[in-house]
Amino acid sequence: MSTAKTARIETAGARLTLPIGALAFVIALAVQFIGQAKIDLGIGAIIIFPMVWGLILGLLVSVQKFKPLGIDLQRVAAALVGVAVLLLVARLAFNIGPSLPTLLKAGPALLLQEVGHLLGTIVLALPLAVLLRMGKATVGATFSLDREPSFAMVSEKYGPDSDQYRGVLAMYVFGTLFGAVFITLLTSLVSNWKIFDPLALAMGAGVGSGSMMAASAASIIAAYPADQEAILGMAAVSNLITTVLGVYVGIYIALPLADKFYRVLTRKQETRQAVAARTGASGTAAGAAGPSAADLDREAAQAEENRRFRERVAESSAAIKLPLWLSLSVLTVLGIGTASVAAKGFSLSIVAGYAVMLALVLLSIALAKLTRKISAIVFITTIGAYISSPWFFAAGPLNDAVKTVDFLSIATVMLTLAGLSLGKDIPLLKNIGWKIIPVGLVAITASFLLSTVIAEFALGFWH
Repeated sequence: MSTAKTARIETAGARLTLPIGALAFVIALAVQFIGQAKIDLGIGAIIIFPMVWGLILGLLVSVQKFKPLGIDLQRVAAALVGVAVLLLVARLAFNIGPSLPTLLKAGPALLLQEVGHLLGTIVLALPLAVLLRMGKATVGATFSLDREPSFAMVSEKYGPDSDQYRGVLAMYVFGTLFGAVFITLLTSLVSNWKIFDPLALAMGAGVGSGSMMAASAASIIAAYPADQEAILGMAAVSNLITTVLGVYVGIYIALPLADKFYRVLTRKQETRQAVAARTGASGTAAGAAGPSAADLDREAAQAEENRRFRERVAESSAAIKLPLWLSLSVLTVLGIGTASVAAKGFSLSIVAGYAVMLALVLLSIALAKLTRKISAIVFITTIGAYISSPWFFAAGPLNDAVKTVDFLSIATVMLTLAGLSLGKDIPLLKNIGWKIIPVGLVAITASFLLSTVIAEFALGFWH
């Protein structure tokens, strides 16, 4: 792309940033005022947080036909998402630091249970997604159970307009709406088998989602009421370790492993499509072994249809790059607004908290550009964890400032913008469709069960 064309795109993006920022501000504040909703189903409850309302409302605005949201506005929203995830990780880093002493004291069983969460989603859910032909969205949907930090990892590696990112979004929505109810039923069933130590079950409950952990722990306590305090404590620590280690495991192990596994599983399929595209209707040589001419013809037609579909998606999702100062300025205004509603009042501490996070993000981006090999997310997570830990001399005032910023308020901003950007992605989301349901159920089941089994053996070995 020429320098002049790039400059025009950036100028157009900058011009559209304020309108999309204002729209996101209205939606994010509205859903933050609405707050969370609890739907009691008798067998469990679904808690819908403001960030989910923001995603849904943003999507409705994005797809409505009364006053269509322009494709360029949606692209600007997607560009803002890519920067918003950095602020989300910065806030998460300030949860990691104060917990480092607890993590260092955790036994091997607690640490090993992370292997179960890793293997469960990748080894079982990923092949199912490939079988259901979810495409590259498979990687994003199955490298973890896809809570908030997963957006940052996938956005950093593949971009917020990628198939992988939409896979994360699909799994996130599924887990948010149905995860707590499903894991309640699953944990209740497994707990009543009475074959696992209740502490192993509690470790398995720490899947990285606060709502799912709480729902799972409640079912375990119902089966083992005498161990209530131990179960709650172990589940909370396990969930913390999964959340903390999940950032590093996701960046360095889970996401690369899922990508490689996906490529291995689809290599034969891609090879056949390539052969079909080359041979077309000409078929194979007379007497040669292999698929029939009709089969190759059908595969060639399917490959061509997939190619045209990818081109349409790429055209609608062409990225717009915004000046960093503009993106951070808009996101800071949105963030301070939603955080003030969450805190039930504006305070200078919230502004100070955002100032600390902005400084961390800017420093990390500069270091990432300087090294060219280490991503900004790694710098944000590592530096943020250190300066918020008990070993840093200024950790106290930094933590006091940042913790006035509600973590979920940042997620509300990010997912509201994600919803506003989704209209252009409807063809792909329709293509994923119902497939995320069986994939999501398998991912949650496998993550919980494998983690529990590993914790059971680890507890027996070390105790």
